[in-house]
Amino acid sequence: MSGIIMYIMGVSGSGKTTIGKMIAEKFNCSFYDGDHFHPVANVQKMTSGKPLTDEDRYGWLVNINTFVKKKIERENVVFACSALKASYREILISGIPRDCFQWVWLKCDYTTIYQRMQSREHFMPPSLLRSQFDLLEIPENCWIVDTSESLGGIKQQLDQFLLK
Repeated sequence: MSGIIMYIMGVSGSGKTTIGKMIAEKFNCSFYDGDHFHPVANVQKMTSGKPLTDEDRYGWLVNINTFVKKKIERENVVFACSALKASYREILISGIPRDCFQWVWLKCDYTTIYQRMQSREHFMPPSLLRSQFDLLEIPENCWIVDTSESLGGIKQQLDQFLLK
């Protein structure tokens, strides 16, 4: 593998797409959003206010892993994906050497994210946010970005990591 994958992870509404795009632009590489990889049944389930189960997520995670492995054969990739549990992250990095991936966890408090979610259009309703926080297993060996800060503060945090 000649490329690397930088997974941007966190609960819904934490800023994965916004920050993922910023990082991809900084590195001049491709950005992909895990939301676009969900099967229709998963989107319908979330839209109706029902949280996904591990079974619902399994095929989605495997598809992302397969896609990413093909992409990083040729290029660097930034990928936004909730990756809330350690077991999900294991699926996402399966078959990828340790020196070819980096996790970036977008940390933020429930209240701030809930308020953000109320003002955006997305298939994931704010009513499911608590279920995401309940599932979240804080990752080890990751960059942590506090997304409760202003966009300027977030950019400063990213610069600290990206300059290392």
